[in-house]
Amino acid sequence: MSRPVLPPRFPATPDQIRAQVTAFYARVRQDAVLGPIFNRHVTDWPAHEDRIASFWRNAILFERGYSGNPQRVHIERPDVKPEMFAHWLDLFEEVAHRTLPPETATPWVALARRIGAGMQAGVAAARQPAGAPPILR
Repeated sequence: MSRPVLPPRFPATPDQIRAQVTAFYARVRQDAVLGPIFNRHVTDWPAHEDRIASFWRNAILFERGYSGNPQRVHIERPDVKPEMFAHWLDLFEEVAHRTLPPETATPWVALARRIGAGMQAGVAAARQPAGAPPILR
């Protein structure tokens, strides 16, 4: 039995997703805070952008081409700090509103902020000393 085809979460096309991902990572590479970290870990930018575009097509268009665990990837990189996620998301929002129409940018930024909050919490929790009380915010 085949899976039902779900409508997109909000109006977005694969080309818009690709444009956002490409523009965002061009901005990240130039950023004083995030650039050095990404440039240290990403050795093949086209492959990275393809993977992230696949992640977003899965999250927005419900395509099933992405497999991975972005939470684990960020936890495994000790130079990725929980406090960096706010800056990451601000850059993402800046680029989205410059690259996309409002009916795509606004809900995408909201989705990115929800995902980012979960990633930030996961990274913070993973960095807690053994036996420390859980972070409940």
